[in-house]
Amino acid sequence: MRRSFKIALPLALLLVVLDQVVKTWIQHHMVLYTTKPVIPGFFNIVYVLNRGAAFGFLNRSDIQWQTYFFFAATALAVLIIFHLLRMARDADTLLILSLGSILGGAVGNLIDRIRTGEVVDFLDFYWKSYHWPAFNVADIAIFLGSFGLLVAFYRMRRPSSDK
Repeated sequence: MRRSFKIALPLALLLVVLDQVVKTWIQHHMVLYTTKPVIPGFFNIVYVLNRGAAFGFLNRSDIQWQTYFFFAATALAVLIIFHLLRMARDADTLLILSLGSILGGAVGNLIDRIRTGEVVDFLDFYWKSYHWPAFNVADIAIFLGSFGLLVAFYRMRRPSSDK
């Protein structure tokens, strides 16, 4: 097995397990749409459901196709990630870790969509009247993986100064 898969797949599995364990804890210990303040005026733990994607994109109850759309988008993303992992050089550690992180996050949210058609979100940050949409562990993994991917691609495209 290629080094890229030996690194990315266990990382993805770890992130999926962490994401699902925390979401299950939230579902069993909180009532839907309730809030538990952690840092008043800044951070709450909430229990909300999101039919859409990041920042509430397509989070509407009057449309029913978004579950299928996100399922297809995730399937495509997984195929692309596996292709990139197959093409990755052993030295591309940041790329490999980033792809593993995105894969784990995507699968974590996909499991929710398959089970219930909605994703459990629970991290709620705000300051005064500025409120960030609630998110979860899978979303963090996707965000950090995407950032790492941008950095990895930037490093690959930067001309070498070694002469």
